[in-house]
Amino acid sequence: MSTLAAYFPITDPTLIFFVVLLIILFAPIIMGKLRIPHIIGMVLAGVIVGQYGLDILKRDDSFELFGHVGLYYIMFLAGLEMDVEGAKKNAKDYIVFGLLTCFVPLGLTYLMASLLLHYTPEASFLLGCIMASNTLIAYPIIGRYGLQRHHSVMLSVGSSMISLFMALVMIAALAAVYGKDSMSSVWFWPLFVGKLALYIVAMLWTIPRLTRYFLRRYSDSVMQYIFVLAVMFLNAALTTYIGLEGIFGAFFSGLILNRYIPHVSPLMNRIEFIGNALFIPYFLIGVGMLINVRTLFHGTQVLWVVGLIAFFGTFGKAVAAYLSSLLFRMPKDDGHMMFGLTSAHAAGAIAMVMVGMKLETAPGVFLVNDDMLNGVVLMILVTCIISTLMTEHASQQIVISQRTHQSHQSHPVPPSPTQSHHNTHQPPHDSTDRILICVKYPEIAPQLLNLALFVRNRQTDQLPIALNVVYDDEQANDNRKQGLRLLEQLQKQASASEVRLMTQVRLASNIANGIKHAFRESACTEVIMGMHVHTNQNAKFWGDFIQSLYNGLNRQIMLVRFVQPLNTLRRIRVAVPSRAEFEPGFHRWLERLCRLAGELDCRTEFHGREESLTLINEYINNRHHSVRAEFTRMEHWNELPQLAAHIADDQLFVVVTARKGTISYKNALDRLPDELQKYFSGKNLMIIFPDQYGHQKEDRMSFTEAQHHEENSIYDTIQRWLHRPRNP
Repeated sequence: MSTLAAYFPITDPTLIFFVVLLIILFAPIIMGKLRIPHIIGMVLAGVIVGQYGLDILKRDDSFELFGHVGLYYIMFLAGLEMDVEGAKKNAKDYIVFGLLTCFVPLGLTYLMASLLLHYTPEASFLLGCIMASNTLIAYPIIGRYGLQRHHSVMLSVGSSMISLFMALVMIAALAAVYGKDSMSSVWFWPLFVGKLALYIVAMLWTIPRLTRYFLRRYSDSVMQYIFVLAVMFLNAALTTYIGLEGIFGAFFSGLILNRYIPHVSPLMNRIEFIGNALFIPYFLIGVGMLINVRTLFHGTQVLWVVGLIAFFGTFGKAVAAYLSSLLFRMPKDDGHMMFGLTSAHAAGAIAMVMVGMKLETAPGVFLVNDDMLNGVVLMILVTCIISTLMTEHASQQIVISQRTHQSHQSHPVPPSPTQSHHNTHQPPHDSTDRILICVKYPEIAPQLLNLALFVRNRQTDQLPIALNVVYDDEQANDNRKQGLRLLEQLQKQASASEVRLMTQVRLASNIANGIKHAFRESACTEVIMGMHVHTNQNAKFWGDFIQSLYNGLNRQIMLVRFVQPLNTLRRIRVAVPSRAEFEPGFHRWLERLCRLAGELDCRTEFHGREESLTLINEYINNRHHSVRAEFTRMEHWNELPQLAAHIADDQLFVVVTARKGTISYKNALDRLPDELQKYFSGKNLMIIFPDQYGHQKEDRMSFTEAQHHEENSIYDTIQRWLHRPRNP
């Protein structure tokens, strides 16, 4: 055994990294068999292999580096996944819960430390600040259950930032009072407020502009990921100069980048994957290595200190969470979630204790003694276990209640005969929705796929289909190979977002018929395709086959043209024709636009008649209350060209049109191609042909309903000929 002990602790960086990877690999497996949350397994593994356990690993600089990155990652992800608009609407709730979860545990811990542990007022205040803050160590559990935007989770994240900010400010002020420079306490508040205000204003002005510039010009996934990571570390570094911990800067950078990184995008998937696979587990193991369990056996004094700190701090967080849930009239499970997320303390608590160990209240007397240090370190283990178990339990209960509620909604009581007429325009049941993405040009195909991923129903088991139709001519083989290469790239892109994509290359003598046949064979419900790329100036607006397609399909078709990346759009403007609410596809296109606006976190402005806007507003309030919608009356379709002056380069203009012979069709729509070419050239554009009544038309022959309508009538030609300028 003595010979074997000579090889430990392991100091070789390569072997250290290898052992850490083994822990990351096997800890979830072992903890899963023991029915213990994986996060606890990481912390306990750190305790076992650390210097206070079996002393297998030396805590080298890699744990310091990866530990900081992991902690920043947790806070950064919390900022990225936060519902910013929901936070604005519920700002009062966030502030109330933030103040409660800060000052309730601070007050209880201060009284306990003064009365029971007989600490000095300064040391009691420092301990209260430590317990007032918290670390979202259980936040990765939320991602497994898909509850990142649940109201109780958002409240917990927002309040954690408020309590953390206040605790850091109070400790910074305490350090200024007992710092070496006596003048620092005099100028602390003016300097701190000035630096903080300057930092916030500079970041809010600089980072969005820099992000839009970078994402528009560079689509390489590695470069985008490095850029995001650089922004996170820049903010973390700047906040340390202000006097706050870097975790505040990491969270703030996540809030700023929130709207530029959609939640279903490949970039977001890479950020979550790398963080959850490496950095966050490394951080948790490093936290465990700091915990000295041996001090528990040094006497009852340590047990007494640990018990009091853990109990009063945790009890204060519980009082704040459950009192807030009662004030906000939230379910019991939401209270459990709020308590679970806000009750854990991690490396941030150790950093605060380290600050106190450097402060002298008298010559040779420091603010923090060994008992407090050991008590805080062991308290971390206790609160991490409590937080993880409570968050896991609350997540399971919330998901169960959500599914129960959905199952009741999916089996409603059948309407009475008198009600059936009024329910003809209820939102469609889209669990069987399947999107057909028609791709041809490599430069726009990735954007079409991104759009499909943003607007698809994530609850459905129907996979989107990417289709490439090739003319059956002498170049068919070469074009087919190009199509296969394009679809392979799209499959990789979809896999990066953890979405399976079905692909199909089809030979056809007529492109429109090829799309329609694939649409019917695959049981698709809507089509997304790019607008025709003109090769000459006199080409028809719809191209060679799109007109035949939308007249031959009665399902929704979305034609799009993007001149810049989707995630850099800042506003969506929608032109709604009169009587659009009477079309059967009204709720489908509205649902898609709401999902798109939610993913892009951008404002949406609807232009239309008052009766249409009223129903749109009602739908958004009932189903997508987080969407920021604005409504502007447009009494006549002739006002469409006037909107062109207000469409900026970073906005998407959406035109809801109609097929001939439908309820919302009007003669003014005949001028749509010319108006779009004249007034909206070079703009981000989407044209939607909504669902219509009836069956597929492509199998019917009719002399009364043609499948093809000429884009320009003979009357348009005569009118242009009459108004043609004469040569003198």
